[in-house]
Amino acid sequence: MSETNNAIPNDLSAFWMPFSNNRQYKKNPRMFVGAKDMHFTTSDGKQVLDGTAGLWCVNAGHCRPLITEAIQKQAAELDYAPAFQLGHPKAFELANRIVELSPDGMDHVFYTNSGSESVETALKIALAYQKTIGQGSRTRLIGRERGYHGVNFGGISVGGIVPNRKMFGTLLAGVDHMPHTHLPELNSFTKGEPQHGANLADELERIVALHDASTIAAVIVEPVAGSTGVLIPPKGYLQRLRDICTKHGIILIFDEVITGFGRMGSKFAADYYGVTPDIITTAKGLTNGVIPMGAAIVKNEIHDAFMTGPEEMIEFFHGYTYSGNPMAAAAALATLETYKQESLFERAAELAPYWQDALHSLKDAQYVIDVRNIGLIGAIELEPIAGKPTKRAFSAFNKAFDKGLLVRTTGDIIALSPPLIVSKGQIDEIVDKIRETLSEID
Repeated sequence: MSETNNAIPNDLSAFWMPFSNNRQYKKNPRMFVGAKDMHFTTSDGKQVLDGTAGLWCVNAGHCRPLITEAIQKQAAELDYAPAFQLGHPKAFELANRIVELSPDGMDHVFYTNSGSESVETALKIALAYQKTIGQGSRTRLIGRERGYHGVNFGGISVGGIVPNRKMFGTLLAGVDHMPHTHLPELNSFTKGEPQHGANLADELERIVALHDASTIAAVIVEPVAGSTGVLIPPKGYLQRLRDICTKHGIILIFDEVITGFGRMGSKFAADYYGVTPDIITTAKGLTNGVIPMGAAIVKNEIHDAFMTGPEEMIEFFHGYTYSGNPMAAAAALATLETYKQESLFERAAELAPYWQDALHSLKDAQYVIDVRNIGLIGAIELEPIAGKPTKRAFSAFNKAFDKGLLVRTTGDIIALSPPLIVSKGQIDEIVDKIRETLSEID
């Protein structure tokens, strides 16, 4: 193998790539070797405009100075510190910064290393909380069809994306699912929040009637379901879920791994929709995708319920070797500071109407059967090829890449989530290249 860092390795077989068609990819690999602001650089020197913030995570753009410098400094100062019965200052400083951004009454942070781990942590907190307050019969967890909550066993159990579940047996027992909120016959080409479908939240009442509230610990939903193709909640839907959970003593978890930290033009989707859950799961934008880190943000009454036994006892038997890792904490602090200094949440809110109009200009493009948007998130749904689901969108992915644009596809949906530093000109470029791409594929 060449000593040049940017060279393609001679043998690609050892790396079993995640969520990838490994054999096809390795016949014609697409390699990134650099990145700056809104662009990746490929191994052959081409610039690729990032229309997806990496994987929904690079909210501040690539290789930003504050974050780079913070990591470099931290590596030379304190590379690792254990989090069990010990600590380091930046983990506590970061928790305070996260709490400042969080909805009122959510003043406690439990660190993880990914969105998947944040979900597992939130589910365990919910189960343990119910037991701690004398509601030990509450063990059932409720997710939603087409939901994505990471890839660990808890996450795929409450999740509702079939390929992520079908190979892995019976999963967790005692899990049920509400219906998704995608109603194309009523809501196609809606700009922002759909008008129809808030009544689907009432399906939770049906599940409560089936199992009895005394058996249900928690409900988990993505405020905006991202990985399944950007499914936006109908007006009033999330508030109705909040009301039902409050009525029946059920913990409500918002999975904000995608929507947190500015993606909606607000701190969290909870702020955007004016609905406060009991637990928020985060990751991705917390460190700008630079170093793995996640967090579960918890309401005070949940945290405080654990703080009642002898002080010398561990209150919650859960955690990770890398919880609050110094390098990750430094990256997260610098990321939050970058968001603040550059007013990126506010910038996203200001750009959202332009983004909306640009995306919906594709309504008449070839194969487009729906366009959806909220904040700086978008989806363009394509008519599938008969008998060949996903093929058309994957062809669009490859063609767009050849044109210097990175998009994300899921099923026959093109999903978009550019870094929050995107310019209006770059939004136009994204839309123009998608239109060209769609005109050139079968």
